[in-house]
Amino acid sequence: MSLYTTSAAAQKAKQRRTASRPEISEEQKQEIREAFELFDTDKDGNLDYHELKVAMRALGFDHKKAEVLKILRDHDKSGLGLIEFEDFAKLMSEKILARDPHEEIRRAFQLFVDEQTGKIGTRNLKRVAKEVGETLDDDELQAMIDEFDLDMDGEISEAEFFAIMTDHQ
Repeated sequence: MSLYTTSAAAQKAKQRRTASRPEISEEQKQEIREAFELFDTDKDGNLDYHELKVAMRALGFDHKKAEVLKILRDHDKSGLGLIEFEDFAKLMSEKILARDPHEEIRRAFQLFVDEQTGKIGTRNLKRVAKEVGETLDDDELQAMIDEFDLDMDGEISEAEFFAIMTDHQ
């Protein structure tokens, strides 16, 4: 076996390993970097406990104190209770890849839903639009409901919301 065939075989094996491993998007990588940079308040290139907890929360991971402390212990190379960017990025990438997309959609639905009906009506859409700084009139809100209201009850159910979010209508 020549050096070339050994090298080619090694490259193919590496391609198989990396091809089957899912990766996060460039946008998600950028979000991780932005969260790290934003919450590295002392700009030392590391996150301490408080910075890590807030950065993780900003990325959608709200962990209890004991869990955050364990993450720091597991990734602290300096012995000072800090995590470096590379370790933070790897950890957050793994957490993002481990997310259950259905659970994420369910949580998003809960941000909109009316406590009494369990569905999303125009009043809920108006509230959320206002929270994110959008001004939509009642006709625009009703048009949004009408477009996706498959059972025509005037509100968006969880099943209809899943159809919207997954493009399966």
